[in-house]
Parts: sequence; C-alpha cells; structure tokens
Amino acid sequence: MAGNGAREKALQFLREVPRLTHSNVKGLPRVVGVERRSNKQRKRGQQGFDAGWGSSARQKLYFGPLGYESGSAPIQRATTFERSYNYGLRFQRQFPPITLAQLQLMIDTERLNPNQPIDMAALCGTKVAFIDPQKNHFGFNLTSEGLDNFTAKVNIEVQWADEQSIAAVERAGGRITCSYYDLHSVIALADPTKFFKSGTPIPRRLTPPSNLMEFYVTAKNRGYLADPTEVAEERLLLSQKYGYELQDQEGDFMKETKDPRQIFYGLNPGWVVNLADKVIYKPADPELEEIYSN
Repeated sequence: MAGNGAREKALQFLREVPRLTHSNVKGLPRVVGVERRSNKQRKRGQQGFDAGWGSSARQKLYFGPLGYESGSAPIQRATTFERSYNYGLRFQRQFPPITLAQLQLMIDTERLNPNQPIDMAALCGTKVAFIDPQKNHFGFNLTSEGLDNFTAKVNIEVQWADEQSIAAVERAGGRITCSYYDLHSVIALADPTKFFKSGTPIPRRLTPPSNLMEFYVTAKNRGYLADPTEVAEERLLLSQKYGYELQDQEGDFMKETKDPRQIFYGLNPGWVVNLADKVIYKPADPELEEIYSN
C-alpha cells in the first residue's frame, strides 16, 4: 500500500509541475573534485593539477607528483612500438596495378597499338587505366594476372613489375623496362594534351630517390638504369628458369628507348609543344640548353 501511495504521489507531482523549458532547467549539479573548463587555471603538481608539466616544469620550481613521466612525449610514445600497416599512407608512393589480362584486352580491342612503344602516356590515353597525381600515383605496377593468356609482343615501360610479369612479356618476344618518373613528369604523362595546352616546357626527369635507386639499377628488375649487358644475362637466366626460348626482338619499335632525363618519346626536355599551330619550340639560349641537357 505504501508503495502504491508513493507512486500516486509521484504521478500527481508530474501532473502539476510545469513543462521543461530552457527557462526553468538548471545546470548539472557540481561534482566534488571536478572543475569546469572555464574555471581551470594552471596550478602546481602538489595541488593535484597536472596539465603543462611536460614542457614547463622548470618554470614552476616544483617537482611533479610521484610517478610523473617528465618530457613532452608520454611514455607510450617514448617507447618503441610497431607501426601500423597504414602508417604514412598519404605520403608513400602508390603504383596502381594493371594486369597482363587488361593489357592483352586493350591490345585486342585496339585501344593500344602493339607496334608502338607503350608507356604511361599510352596507357592513360586508353581511358581505361588512370593515374591521379593528387593521390601520389607514380605509375603502374604490372601484375601477373592472366600471364597464361598473354601473347602480345610489345615494348612496354612500366614503373613496377614482378618476376612473373617480366617472364610473360619476354616469353612472348617482347621487352619490358621499369622506369621511374617524378611527380612533375607523372603530371605531364597522365594527360599529355592538357600539359601541352598549358604551354609549359617539358621538364627533365629526375633520378629516383635513395630508397628506390637499388630497384631501378638492378638488371633483374629490368631497371632503366641497369647495365644492358647484365640485362641480357638476366633475360637468359629467366628464360632458363621458366623453361621458354628467347625470341629475337625484331622491329625498330622494340629498340626505342628513352634517355634517363627524357619523358616523352621523340621529345627532349625544354621543348614547348604548340598543338594549335603544330609547332615545336626548342630553346635557343645556350644556358637553357646546358640546363636541360645535363
């Protein structure tokens, strides 16, 4: 009975009290030992306030509380730890993959001409493979998916490739080269028409950074800075490893290569291409010629 009476009194109280509005609602009750953010002030460690002790302990002339880890970095950051898989993802160079099956399909659908050298500009010109420099894309990574059905004889230049992809291209009588392009070169190759319309001189291709130099000077990776004699030896060793016979690289397009400072086939650094007048402007100043040729 007592319980029912208390319940009735509570319901009667709710019927009589006014509705809750902004004018009749008070703030939360204050909790002992917890200060509001607006009332917080910098205090000493003995008084229980620990903010700021990492960087200005000398100015307060008092030591921190017992067990306090001095320094600007907490102990969790000061000790070694394993970096996450995505550490530095926004700043690392990305190489979007392109498979051998996609490459064969582009050739079969006549999006690519196998009788011409294939580089990043040709792949982006198909409007099937894309490079976005704003996402730190530095070129294509040729993967081995579809290697059993790859039969095209091409002279292709990519930025990264594994051993199976290299073997598949050379087994068909083709040639593959792994070349590095800096960000300005990638912007020019991703959309050559847009780059030429801007009227910007063709930049020099920069050398690879220190952490990628070893990859591009190794003949096993078909790096563009490797010794041609070592590349020929590695081609023979790879054919013996996978059990196929090397074919002769016939055709003038198979022998076309780029200079380590060159970006486009047939166009040297420093030239300006005028698409409207179909004219190429070359630098006449000896200083410019020396800068672009070095």
